[in-house]
Amino acid sequence: MLVLEDGARLSHGADEFVFVELSEEMSLEGTVKVLALTDALRDRHLPGIVDICPAHVSYMLRFLPEELDVDELVATIREVHAASAGGGSPRIRGRLIEMPILYNDPWTRETLMRFRDRHHAPELDDLTYCARVNGFDDVQGFVDAHSSSPFIATFIGFMAGNAECYQLVPRERQLEAPKYLRPRTDTPERAIGHGGAFSTIYPVRGAGGFQLLGRCPAPVFDLEHRLVDFAGQIVLPHGGDIFKYRQIDMDEYEDIEREVAAGTYRYRIREVEFDLVEFSRDPDRYNHSLLEALADD
Repeated sequence: MLVLEDGARLSHGADEFVFVELSEEMSLEGTVKVLALTDALRDRHLPGIVDICPAHVSYMLRFLPEELDVDELVATIREVHAASAGGGSPRIRGRLIEMPILYNDPWTRETLMRFRDRHHAPELDDLTYCARVNGFDDVQGFVDAHSSSPFIATFIGFMAGNAECYQLVPRERQLEAPKYLRPRTDTPERAIGHGGAFSTIYPVRGAGGFQLLGRCPAPVFDLEHRLVDFAGQIVLPHGGDIFKYRQIDMDEYEDIEREVAAGTYRYRIREVEFDLVEFSRDPDRYNHSLLEALADD
């Protein structure tokens, strides 16, 4: 193991992988630094790099040793970390994406009621449970808190298009809920779930353990590139993207589903730069300014 100039720990995985861990504690600051570092490494355009995979407070590189000498790669990583340790405001490039959500939808509700034996509070549905453990008087209070401030995608993994997202609010206002005691064997595709301090939209139908809050009518995974916004890619979220969940009703949900089926649906997307220092000074004001980009339509 090699300790870098900023205290990060670098280790090797066989001949093709390098793993770098910045911290053992998850935090927004750590995540932003990981994303800034991996952006900087991506900008180097090193030959032989197969993939750059940021996570919450670590990242992994896969490279081809026949094209890129490991010592050269490690030297570049050290340069990037040393430059980052020199100070300055951590900034990351990303996209602001609005995701319409039908909270308390009938499909996720039907599913979650089949798995109450795996839940901490089998007498409650997931939304009521989340509202209760977060101190809200009713479900709408929790939904309003969940949909009012944006979430940043901090980790893409487990399955294609799955993005664990952390809400951009002060730590004392983070919404938290434990995962199921045992995972469900079924979750509707496009269901939005919350586990720990993270929310995600399930890309496909399958197992899952997050509390189920609602459902999105638009996909985050599109293998056939049916929608324009999936041109050149099969997944919507990237690390560093910022999602704004917008409450919708059943009529709008069905309208959007029809547009998706016709291949005409377009997500509301804006290129943005996230500045951690400016956010930390006044999170609510920063979020308000950030979300103004979606009000331009």
